Amino acid sequence: MANPYGDVELDPRGMRALAHPVRLAILSRLQGDGPSTATALAPLVGATPSVTSWHLRHLAEHGLVRDADVESDGRQRWWEAVGSGFRFAATDEASLDAATVLERTIMEQAAALPERWARDVEPLLEVDWRRSAGLSNTTVEVTADELADIEAAIEQVLAPYVLRKRGRRPEGARRVRMLRYVLPEAPAVDDPGHGVGATGAAAGATAAAGEDGGDRP
Repeated sequence: MANPYGDVELDPRGMRALAHPVRLAILSRLQGDGPSTATALAPLVGATPSVTSWHLRHLAEHGLVRDADVESDGRQRWWEAVGSGFRFAATDEASLDAATVLERTIMEQAAALPERWARDVEPLLEVDWRRSAGLSNTTVEVTADELADIEAAIEQVLAPYVLRKRGRRPEGARRVRMLRYVLPEAPAVDDPGHGVGATGAAAGATAAAGEDGGDRP
């Protein structure tokens, strides 16, 4: 699948490195809030400044964060996210395990977001914002190739908004998080293809996540 958002593309080592709740939380904060220091991030991600700093260096080794070019007194190191998101794809048996662990970590962190939004944010929204907000639950019958085409089409629609710089946002624009869970069903027992090529089908799955669209399994 193409990468219209300019996301960081992870190899299996990068997948394993990011499959840690604190690292994932650090990256999410940097993507959403901009450059920060280990000291400022620590209470937000549930770790000490020294542990947060260690995780930041680990993320940097895999190209997910880097030193930020900000004015400071030089006593603290500033970090920023590389790109607005990341994506990963399982292409063989070795990368499948790494992708599965990372995907589950992402889904665990995203699980509480809808409930938190409904409790804390939705009651404060104006009518015009509430009109387009909320949950969509649609089931379709498609082939694996058709599903990939649907995902690519959605990304093409979102890409101009993902890539739009903050200074070019129109008046009244707000951040909107889109959580898109794509959940294919397992083959039926009486399906002629059941048990054939199951590993290959799973290995072709892709996922991406970031501030541009929340989590996109």
